[in-house]
Amino acid sequence: MLDSPPTCPIRPAIDLADDVCSFRLPRSNPALVASLVVCVPAHRGGAARAQATGPLPAEVEAALVRARLPRDALSVLVVDAQGGRQAPRLAHRPQASMNPASVMKLVTTYAALDLLGPAYTWSTPVYVDGQVQGGSLQGNVYIQGQGDPKLVMERLWLLLRRLQGQGIQVIVGDIVLDRTAFDVPEHDAARFDGEPLRPYNAAPDALLLNYNAVVMTFVPDAAAGLARIQYDPPLAGVQRQATVPLAAPGAECGDWRAAVRAELSDPARTVFQGVYPARCGERVWAAAFPDPKGFAARAVEGMWRELGGKLTGTVRDGAVPARLKPAFSATSPALAEVVRDVNKYSNNVMAQQLFLTLALRKDGAATFDGARAALRQWWQARLGDAEPPAPDNGAGLSREARISAQALARMLQLAWQSPVMPELVSSLPIAGVDGTLRPSQSRAGAAHLKTGSLRDVMAVAGYVHAASGRRYVLVALVNHPQAGAARPVLDALVDWTARDQ
Repeated sequence: MLDSPPTCPIRPAIDLADDVCSFRLPRSNPALVASLVVCVPAHRGGAARAQATGPLPAEVEAALVRARLPRDALSVLVVDAQGGRQAPRLAHRPQASMNPASVMKLVTTYAALDLLGPAYTWSTPVYVDGQVQGGSLQGNVYIQGQGDPKLVMERLWLLLRRLQGQGIQVIVGDIVLDRTAFDVPEHDAARFDGEPLRPYNAAPDALLLNYNAVVMTFVPDAAAGLARIQYDPPLAGVQRQATVPLAAPGAECGDWRAAVRAELSDPARTVFQGVYPARCGERVWAAAFPDPKGFAARAVEGMWRELGGKLTGTVRDGAVPARLKPAFSATSPALAEVVRDVNKYSNNVMAQQLFLTLALRKDGAATFDGARAALRQWWQARLGDAEPPAPDNGAGLSREARISAQALARMLQLAWQSPVMPELVSSLPIAGVDGTLRPSQSRAGAAHLKTGSLRDVMAVAGYVHAASGRRYVLVALVNHPQAGAARPVLDALVDWTARDQ
C-alpha cells in the first residue's frame, strides 16, 4: 500500500507573523561530521561493493524466510545515534544504493529544517487593483501563490474573509491566480501507477489549495433511508449528488467505496450509482480532482460565492502587475508543523512543495533541478564526502530516487546532534501509536521511524529507543518484487534493536 496524505483537511493555526527568514547555507562542522563513523569506509559505486558485513539476527532471518525474501533484498544499518568511533551494532549491505520510497522525505524535511528554520512560514500575498466604493471593487483581485504546502480549505476561507474585510463584497472584474513562482513540468497523474484520482499523485503547485483534493463525508440517515454527502471545498461549476441510498439493513461495511460505485472522472459532475452501508457510520473519502489545473479556480470561486461574495468576471491564471503592492498576506503554519504532516502521514505533495521551496528561497524561482542542486549543496556542506542521495522529486514517490543505508544513517546521526533534532524526531510516526506506523506490530512507543512503501519497496528509518537507555539510528531498506511481504521483517528489526540491554 502506498503512503498517502491525510484523508481530510487539517485545521490550521492562525499565524499572522511576517516572513523574515532568509536562505543561508550553514557552515559544516568537520569535527562533527568526522565523528559520525557508522561503518566501513564509504565507497562510491554500486552493489558489487555492497556485500554483507555480518550475520543478521535470528528472528530477522526467520522473518525473511517466512516472507520468501532473499537476504540480498535487504540493506540495514543500526548504529548509535550519538556517532563516535564504535562499530555498528548491525550492518548488512549498508552501501547498497536502494530506492527508499517515502523514507526520502527524511532528507527533504531535515534539509528544510536546517536551512529554513523551524519557524519558517510561507506567505500568500493578495493584491487589490482598483477602487472600492459601496462594497464593490472596480477592478481585479490577485492571489499570488508562493508554495504554501498547507493552504487548506479553512485557510482559504480565512483569506477570502480578509478580502471581504477590505470592504469588498462585489468584484467587478476578475480574480487572478498567480502561480508563476513554480516552474514545474506538465504532470500526468496517471503516469506513476495508473491511479490519477489518488491524492498521493497530486502535483505541486505554487498555489496549492487543499492538496488539490476533494473531501467527501458520508453521513447515514437510517430514518430517511439514505446517506447525505458533504463536499469540501465547494467548487464552482460542479454538479454534485447530495445523497446516496442506504444498503439493505444489516449489510456489512466492507469495501464501502466500491459499494457506492462512484464516478469521479468528470470534472463537471460527481455521481454515485450504488448504495452506502449504514453500518459504516460516518466515513470520509478524499479524492484528487480530475482536472488539477482547474481546481484552484473552481475552489476560489466556489468559496467566494459561498461567503456571499459576487463576481462579474472569471477566476483565471495570470501574473501580478509589478506596480501593485499587497493589500495583505495570508501566512502559513510554521515549518515545524508542516514537517509533522509530511512525515507522520507521508504527504507526497506537501513534501514536493517543501522540496521546491529550497530552490525558491535560493534562486527566486522553483524548479526541480534547482531543488536538487540546493539539496546537493546543503548535503556537501553538512556531510562532506558522504555519497549524496538521488532525491528525484524529494518525496520518494519515484522509481528513480536512491540512497544508501550508510549515507542516510550518517545524516540521521548528524540530525540527532542538531538544534532542530526535537522538531525532526517529533515529526516521525511512533511505532504502534500514530501516523503511518499505527498498524506496526513492533514495540509500541519504542521507535520514531519514517516509513516508505511502493511496489517493490518497503523501508523504515529513524530512531529506536532501546531498553538499555541508548538511542540507535535504524535504517532498513527492502527492494524486491515481494517487498510488500517485508513488514514483519522490519518489525523484527525494530524489536531486536529495542531489546538492547
